[in-house]
Amino acid sequence: MSLLEVEAINTYYGQSHILHDLSLNVEEGDLVTLVGRNGAGKTTTLKSIMGFQNPRTGTITFDGVDISDNEPHETSQAGVSIIPEHRRVFPELTVVENLQLGHMGHGLPDERVEELTGRIYDYFPRLEERKQQRAGVMSGGEQQMLAIARGLLSDPELLLVDEPTEGLMPSLVEKLREILQRINDDGITILLVEQNVELALDISDYGYVVDEGEIKAQGSGKELAQDEDIKNRYLALG
Repeated sequence: MSLLEVEAINTYYGQSHILHDLSLNVEEGDLVTLVGRNGAGKTTTLKSIMGFQNPRTGTITFDGVDISDNEPHETSQAGVSIIPEHRRVFPELTVVENLQLGHMGHGLPDERVEELTGRIYDYFPRLEERKQQRAGVMSGGEQQMLAIARGLLSDPELLLVDEPTEGLMPSLVEKLREILQRINDDGITILLVEQNVELALDISDYGYVVDEGEIKAQGSGKELAQDEDIKNRYLALG
């Protein structure tokens, strides 16, 4: 069943029309990816879903409820968490303090927070080793781990992940790929925006190609990866 349905949304920044009748579905339990060139509208799609940039027209339905006009905190309370581009951890706070912000305001029982924290340290043992370290002195890869971990501590049904591998060395990219697959295998639905097209399509159940604010193609990750016309026209992989 569809956990997230985006129907013909039109999103603007001021007078600039960014998304044009964009529609997509994310089935419960899937890992779905949005791929396309820089400036295609991928991040704006995530911002529209989360409520940072509400669409002027069209509807966004999450778990059967219309969230088109939600504020970000309302969407978060509904069960959606976003891992933003550029990580945006709080540099002066420790790892533990950053993680505590992830579940703040969600009213989770202490035992659930403890369970989620244990799972996060299983995904990211490095964070447990460095839990009293300030986030600002951590490497880019460690900060990305922390950003994902913080998002998971709200106990989301849907995780929106924006450009997680940006600026990371190849060994960390591969590690992050494994972790995203584990998170998905553990039952969390993921909508991923990723510039590393080969990686994104390889791990995706389904994918959408975005260009100039429109969906230009869709299909399984394997189908999109094998379509030479799509790669040449929209993904600069030719």
